[in-house]
Amino acid sequence: MQSLDFDPQTKGPLDGVRVLDLTRLIAGNMLTLQLADFGAEVIKVEPVGKGDPLRAWTERGVAAFWKVYCRNKKSISLDFRHARAAELILALVEKADVLVENFRPGRLEKMGLAADILHARNPKLVIVRVSGFGQTGPYSARPGFGTLVEALSGFATRNGFPDRPPLVPPLALADMIAGLQGAFATMVALREVELKGGKGQVIDLSLLEPILSTLGPEALTYKVTGEIKERVGNRSNTSAPRDVYQAKDGKYVALSASIQAMAERVFRTIGRADMIDDPRYRTNADRVARRDEVNDIVADWVAARDSADVLDVFEKAGITASGVYDIADIVEDPHINARGILVNLPDSEVGEAPHHNVSPRLSATPGGFRYRAPALGEHTDHYLRDAGFSDDEIDGMRRQHIIEG
Repeated sequence: MQSLDFDPQTKGPLDGVRVLDLTRLIAGNMLTLQLADFGAEVIKVEPVGKGDPLRAWTERGVAAFWKVYCRNKKSISLDFRHARAAELILALVEKADVLVENFRPGRLEKMGLAADILHARNPKLVIVRVSGFGQTGPYSARPGFGTLVEALSGFATRNGFPDRPPLVPPLALADMIAGLQGAFATMVALREVELKGGKGQVIDLSLLEPILSTLGPEALTYKVTGEIKERVGNRSNTSAPRDVYQAKDGKYVALSASIQAMAERVFRTIGRADMIDDPRYRTNADRVARRDEVNDIVADWVAARDSADVLDVFEKAGITASGVYDIADIVEDPHINARGILVNLPDSEVGEAPHHNVSPRLSATPGGFRYRAPALGEHTDHYLRDAGFSDDEIDGMRRQHIIEG
């Protein structure tokens, strides 16, 4: 795995964009990570004491989530419950381009930081409001945990096997998708500020809508057919053969033959060219109607061979297949290492810490690694001075436990 270093002198294409990140956990941090990786100055405003709860998500004492999601960011620590919290945030807002928050809907208003107040202080400010179900609607006040959204969105109902319960993902999928979509929306809004007279706006980003959009045309197909699609495990409602097949050595191979030519290639390769003209399997619709039979035929062929042999035959035949990796396979894979998809960055606790590289890759203005994830409140004094507070005022706020760091 390639080893890189943090370089504070690196300038990305978003250099000069300042972001106040008032969020906690995954979605907001994923959003601002995209901006930070490409050069934005992201200032996390964290609660005094424990900071962002990501700091407490540890593996054998190592705050892995914090290190990865909060690289390239700065940290201010503030008591959000204190009467002066709004004053300090408004002072910081004056020099910001973006503010991202994920309080429950209505909380920002109770803090004295409603959108109209923020825009009165800085008319160009882009305000991103992240929540589970959106700022409006009957569910807006519900807690916004990704698991709830993954269940309500229809994703869990489609995920898993028909003879087992619906399956929610073991990682923060709804948060990740929302964070990526939110970063895109933020750039759209910043472009509007740049081109259309300099006025900011509010982005209402729920976790629900981005993951629901991954269902694609499912609402339309339901209207057309009146049928609710069942869970099909690793198989597909739209093409066959498509599954994860276990080889003789116990390892798995994933195969997807989603076009006619690929299905025919698979049948020839496994010695079943007769299936190409067999009316039971001739078209994709025929194969989907008999997907269990089709997948069992492929499964029997794969089960008689070791996974390396299966993949070698499939690769030579030009078949769309892959091994099914765990993380141990991933960190050793030659393609992942050749492209630097994972890279090692220096870390005071573990020596070198694997991170996913900046993505996507821009040829002329790539992102980069500038700073390790900050200590809690590490940059409090710097940004309060920048906002116009004197050292005596800052020391006084620290004595009153309004700030930390």
